[in-house]
Amino acid sequence: MYAVVEISGKQFKVKEKQSILVDKLNKDQGENIELHDVYLLDDGKKVLVGTPNITNVSIRAKVLGHQKGDKVIVFKKKRRKGFATKNGHRQQHTRLLIEKINSNSVISESSGAVKTEKVEADLSLLTKQSQASPSNPVVASSDDTEDKSSGNTKFDSNSN
Repeated sequence: MYAVVEISGKQFKVKEKQSILVDKLNKDQGENIELHDVYLLDDGKKVLVGTPNITNVSIRAKVLGHQKGDKVIVFKKKRRKGFATKNGHRQQHTRLLIEKINSNSVISESSGAVKTEKVEADLSLLTKQSQASPSNPVVASSDDTEDKSSGNTKFDSNSN
């Protein structure tokens, strides 16, 4: 089972017992947090897509700690001007452990999500329409064809 969740403005694909690295959160080490912005949920049999979020789904995560990312060097130079600056930056990160994806009632009810039956019905309707209509290509007359090299429409030689 996995889910796509938004954490501090970025989307992450998470599974249970997975450790992820996100932008720094203002939480203490060992603190539990609940994530409610779940966009997609897959249990192996059924995929639920939210509109935009799936309601009644939460993800419980535990803050394992805070750490710094790799150093990024920012070097700016303007040639022949005597200007050069070099700056370094280390981004602050928080490591989260995804403990539980709470979704038992949602999988059975599928409330607040696009229902798979509706999608399958729309798909079957489209296939029936494409089978019923003849697959004759539309033939354009020579007056209405477009010149592929320049993208302009061809005109009669008499009309200027």
